[in-house]
Amino acid sequence: MLLADLVATSAAVAGTRSRLAKVAALADLLAALAPGEIRPAVGFLIGDPSQGRVGIGWATLRDLDAGRAPDPTLTVADIDALIDGVRAATGSGSAAARRRILTDAFARATEAEADFLRRLLLGELRQGALAGIMTDAIARAAHVPIAIVRRAAMLSGDLRVTAELALTEGENALAAVRLEPLRPILPMLASTSDDVAGALAATGPASVEWKLDGARIQVHRAGDEVRIYTRNLNDVTDRLPDIVAAVRTFPAHTLVLDGEAIGLADDERPQRFQDTMSTFGTQAEVDAAGIPLSAFFFDCLRVDDTDLLERPLSERLDVLARVAGVRVIPSVRTDDPGVAAVVLDDALAAGHEGVMVKALSSPYEASRRGGAWRKVKPVRTLDLVVLAVEWGSGRRQGWLSNLHLGARDPGGAFGPEGGLVMVGKTFKGLTDALLTWQTERFLELEVSRDGHVVHVRPEQVVEIALDGVQASRRYAGGVALRFARVRGYRPDKSPADADTIDAVRALLP
Repeated sequence: MLLADLVATSAAVAGTRSRLAKVAALADLLAALAPGEIRPAVGFLIGDPSQGRVGIGWATLRDLDAGRAPDPTLTVADIDALIDGVRAATGSGSAAARRRILTDAFARATEAEADFLRRLLLGELRQGALAGIMTDAIARAAHVPIAIVRRAAMLSGDLRVTAELALTEGENALAAVRLEPLRPILPMLASTSDDVAGALAATGPASVEWKLDGARIQVHRAGDEVRIYTRNLNDVTDRLPDIVAAVRTFPAHTLVLDGEAIGLADDERPQRFQDTMSTFGTQAEVDAAGIPLSAFFFDCLRVDDTDLLERPLSERLDVLARVAGVRVIPSVRTDDPGVAAVVLDDALAAGHEGVMVKALSSPYEASRRGGAWRKVKPVRTLDLVVLAVEWGSGRRQGWLSNLHLGARDPGGAFGPEGGLVMVGKTFKGLTDALLTWQTERFLELEVSRDGHVVHVRPEQVVEIALDGVQASRRYAGGVALRFARVRGYRPDKSPADADTIDAVRALLP
């Protein structure tokens, strides 16, 4: 398939707000792909090539003599090979090799193709072809039930693989996808409730659990081999040797567990969230933090030969208690708001965020943010994306300080569909260490400058604590954050995990 056909579909998807039209356009394209083109094409359309990020910066692409080809000749396979070649170019002479590969490809690109490639390589391809829409398109193109596609995507953790199975082998191949140890799956997500009474009204009888102020992890064990993955399915096993050793002592041969990694002080109170997350950063950050993390678990998805995904939470918790023992997060099963309130008070007194309220009858529905799991956090927080940063002054001279914060706008109500809308700024809550880190980080992500403002690629998620929001004409979304302060950066989350503008607006009094 010509790349031009894929680019035209991408433009059509970005140019309509109709979900049905998006799905139809994508399905038509998927149905026309050759088997070997399915994985790369799906990766390109959702902005997530199978090769991952290849380290190409704006400066490298800016100066390329590109977009002058009169007619399209590049194919989907050509671009897949280009990314392979760029990623393989390492060591001495790699910069020149990468530039040569890019120069050759961009010289063959039309103007529309060159624009698409730049945004794809920079990770800025926001076109409305989100995973949910692509999942629907795969089902339509392959003529298979959407529920089976969603399940296969959940268990494989890879929409590209799911598309290939659906389009080449069909429904039976999708149905055969199983939860396999050492292959991470997408995590189940939670909605938000203002209080425990409201959460219980939504869930019915529930497990009310402490919500630890840690980092979400998924732990797999097969014999002596243990692998640990973040919520984004990144492998962080080598950075968590204490957790690996602990899981090897559990009384089972095969396990898949969902839980939290957290650093605890001598008095068992949690370390700062930022200190916990430093363990998931660069090796230098890990060495500087020097904090051993412990794991505590709240779900068991598999034990030995038994897959528990479809079993009710009550049964999964019984199995979890048997295999994880003291490593289970404290919880109480109840439908009484008074009892749940006591659990919340205990969690807050221990220094944690709040509680999770989970329906005891619920199966594990990975990647779904339904009503079966509810989080209750008295301190309001939002996960937002950094859009730009301002150079500091006075004591903060020489540091990037004031953050411009954006929420997701998936429906395109306030700008391009699938984009981000600014909701506020903050420079509060930043330690000297954090200022140093973020200055280095955002200079790496820089795309342009406007006076003292450095505009960055929208890749970094930050957790913001706030007292509320207020109506405002300053920002396009019509709301602004009140008394916002940085709670910590979230390297475990991608911009797709950030809160939406609707979630921000819901906080209006």
